[in-house]
Amino acid sequence: MGTMWSADLGTKSGPKYRRVAETIRGAIDAGTLKVGTKLPPVRELAYQLSITPGTVARAYSVLTDEGILVAEVGRGTFVAEKMTKVQDDVWSRQLHHFESQDPKHVSLFSPRIADMGQVAAIREALRKIADCDPHMLLNYPTRDAYKPVREAVAEWIAKAPIGPVRERDIVLTHGGQNGLMVTMQACLRGPNPVIMVEELAYAGFRRAADMLRANVVGVAMDEQGIRPDILELMIRKTGASVLCTSPEVHNPTGLFTPTERRLEIVAVARRHNVQIIEDDCYRLGEAQAPSYRSLAPELAWHVTSLSKLLTPAIRVGFVVAPQGGVNELRRAAEYSFFGLGQHTAELTRLLLGDPRMPRLMQDVREEMGRYVRVAVNVLGGFDINWSPDVPFIWLKLPVGWRAGPFTRAAESEGIQIRSADEFALRDGRAPHAVRIAVNAHVSIGKFEDAMRRLCILLDNPPEQISG
Repeated sequence: MGTMWSADLGTKSGPKYRRVAETIRGAIDAGTLKVGTKLPPVRELAYQLSITPGTVARAYSVLTDEGILVAEVGRGTFVAEKMTKVQDDVWSRQLHHFESQDPKHVSLFSPRIADMGQVAAIREALRKIADCDPHMLLNYPTRDAYKPVREAVAEWIAKAPIGPVRERDIVLTHGGQNGLMVTMQACLRGPNPVIMVEELAYAGFRRAADMLRANVVGVAMDEQGIRPDILELMIRKTGASVLCTSPEVHNPTGLFTPTERRLEIVAVARRHNVQIIEDDCYRLGEAQAPSYRSLAPELAWHVTSLSKLLTPAIRVGFVVAPQGGVNELRRAAEYSFFGLGQHTAELTRLLLGDPRMPRLMQDVREEMGRYVRVAVNVLGGFDINWSPDVPFIWLKLPVGWRAGPFTRAAESEGIQIRSADEFALRDGRAPHAVRIAVNAHVSIGKFEDAMRRLCILLDNPPEQISG
């Protein structure tokens, strides 16, 4: 094409390679450069723009990484076709290749999120950060520096039923688990604090409490979650001051606590001035009921993260404080780790501000739901609790199986799942059940094969039940 397109950097500012990339991208968007058009050789375009060949080469590399250009060995660099489903499948095959060395092995320990374009979005954002103001990469984090990030978070969660949220009510943490730890530090009082959790609960609650030298007690549940009568009994018996709970998506059972039950729990908490820490990290879809922070704005702390909707790799979580609680929360975070690294905070701001993100997150929800439905189609004859917006399935084992032997039998088949024992308190009793997480890092065919192998095990319990 060489002479058919006249590149001009004009008055654009910023690094030269970025200006070249923006010029090419603009020509493609305007239709001046059409799909399949060959770009000038690096040296030719460098001569035309009076810049170094290395600058042009870097611009081409950036656009190639973004999928805007495609380089063909021996032929040159061309304008790529728009991303299509076929190309999406190519990326999926690259992701699925991760575990292809052992065709039988599938880890279903923890949810693994489908890549529906967020990898490309993260790479693009990281490239922007590489060209940021050098002060961002040399200074300690400050509250003022993080205000734009908190504003982006506040806008992102604005539709969630958690009550009014101002940017100053939000504290950024290193993922949801760190958010729980920091919140407990802000809440706990006295020499022997006691934390209450569901009788089956996310193990991270216990681990955070252990690190803070707090005692943990379980509260009995029914099909709607925590029983308010038992909650009141445990408060009176132990003097507990904090309740950790997951009412939208209970981990591991997937149960949902309806509004009426939440109101009963709030009434008990108010009578005894008990703080409520709500872990909202597993929900993929819209919330079904008002959060505790909405129902009890003076008592409830809301913890969430990007881990299940975008990626767990960047380790970013958010805690929304109750009325009057943000100063304690900030102090706990700043005394613990000063704050997120500024590059991580800026990455979060760029991702949440990306106009493609709502559609991308919806695509993640739909793809994870597709895997869930595959599992339900195979295991639907057994006693399971599931939802297309929950990235795991709770399976109550049939007669003849106990959780320990079943998880060992599954592991001998190359399938790793979690026993109910991992979610019970040390002195608690666990049901004969397992949690099966969705792993979208393997092909849906391989995932379905794993479900069928689990089904065969379920249909063939051992003749003698072992402990």
